[in-house]
Amino acid sequence: MGPTSTPPGRSGRVAPPTRVCSVEGRTDPGLLVLHALRLSGFTTASAIADRWDLEPAVVDTQLDELRRVGWATYREGRLTGWMLSTDGRVEGERRLTAELDAAEARATVESAYERFVELNAEFLTVCTDWQLRDVAGEQVINDHTDASHDGAVVERLVVLHGGVTEIVETVAPSVSRYAVYAPRFAHAIGRVRANDVDWFTKPVIDSYHTIWFELHEDLLCTLGIERGKEGQ
Repeated sequence: MGPTSTPPGRSGRVAPPTRVCSVEGRTDPGLLVLHALRLSGFTTASAIADRWDLEPAVVDTQLDELRRVGWATYREGRLTGWMLSTDGRVEGERRLTAELDAAEARATVESAYERFVELNAEFLTVCTDWQLRDVAGEQVINDHTDASHDGAVVERLVVLHGGVTEIVETVAPSVSRYAVYAPRFAHAIGRVRANDVDWFTKPVIDSYHTIWFELHEDLLCTLGIERGKEGQ
């Protein structure tokens, strides 16, 4: 029942109720659209626009161009949306490297990643403790009827929230697209603290775990680290 190392499904994701930060004008919209496809796995044009606070027409233009050159594909059916192609993934990584070098921010992002890794193991433990609890010496699915258990886990998340917020706010002045994370984390933890239990780990919404996973992936692909080789 604990968090897995695979991306949560995003086809039905619910974004925060308001656009929280704009990066248009500071990061190339083409890179933002490519990067949204990388982080989401499968998403819609409107979700991309909401993520970066981009004009929908800008997103549509970029997606049409990505499809034209073979860097993205559009799928219709029970699930309708956009996916990054293999070539698009390579192009996205190339642009991320170029952005990082142009900003002279590699050392900053590397430092942020190192601090993130320090928090990550505890975060995964906290997520497991949210999903499971001990009853008479046995681990059972947490039905969230034990307010004392849930409250203690949320307080541990609050401590981690302070650490991860500091990380993204340190990186954002150098790489502006990281500015979107702090408001998203703040929205999710606000919902958790308001006893909306889904906003801790549920995969199909912009839960704390969803955002955490995306930040992890963002740091990895920005630095050119393969998730499977992480720590080697």
